[in-house]
Amino acid sequence: MRKNDQRRNALLDAAIEVLAKEGARGLTFRAVDAEAGTPVGTATNYFANRDDLLMQIAERVYQRWMPDEATWAAAKAGPQDRAKVVELMRETVGRVAGFRSGYLAMLELRLESTRRPELRAVLTERVRADVDANVAYHVERGLPGDAISVKLLMLALNWLIVETLTLPELFAPEEVDELVVKAVERSLAAT
Repeated sequence: MRKNDQRRNALLDAAIEVLAKEGARGLTFRAVDAEAGTPVGTATNYFANRDDLLMQIAERVYQRWMPDEATWAAAKAGPQDRAKVVELMRETVGRVAGFRSGYLAMLELRLESTRRPELRAVLTERVRADVDANVAYHVERGLPGDAISVKLLMLALNWLIVETLTLPELFAPEEVDELVVKAVERSLAAT
């Protein structure tokens, strides 16, 4: 396998686009090469097989979803109150939904994982780590709410993102914002 990380990431980014546009059936090494603008056969030099490609796509999506340093700094600034939770959730929904092809590719990967136990194991581990990290961050920062509040917010906002990406006319932007605010308010109300 080749070790050029820049080329590997470019191929993974192309694979994300193919998966989002064409679904799992359309994800071939040839399609990845075409999307990346690389010679036919390039992707086969970087990924052992299709399963390897699928698992690396999942990790690449999460890499691209990670907040940058400025976002982390803004999250830590100011009072750690309900308004901060709303701010964090708005930012998260915007950042994740802003990488439309990544989210759609992840949905395709989740469907594919129902047929591929190894992929399911990788995704389960990765999503569990994400849930745990979000809960730990919330608790460590002293934000209002508890672990259940964080998990409920993640579940609600993940589906809100699905709706905005797959049915973009369903909710106007101001409705999306209101739903984020209400999801925070209601998930924190019981704590």
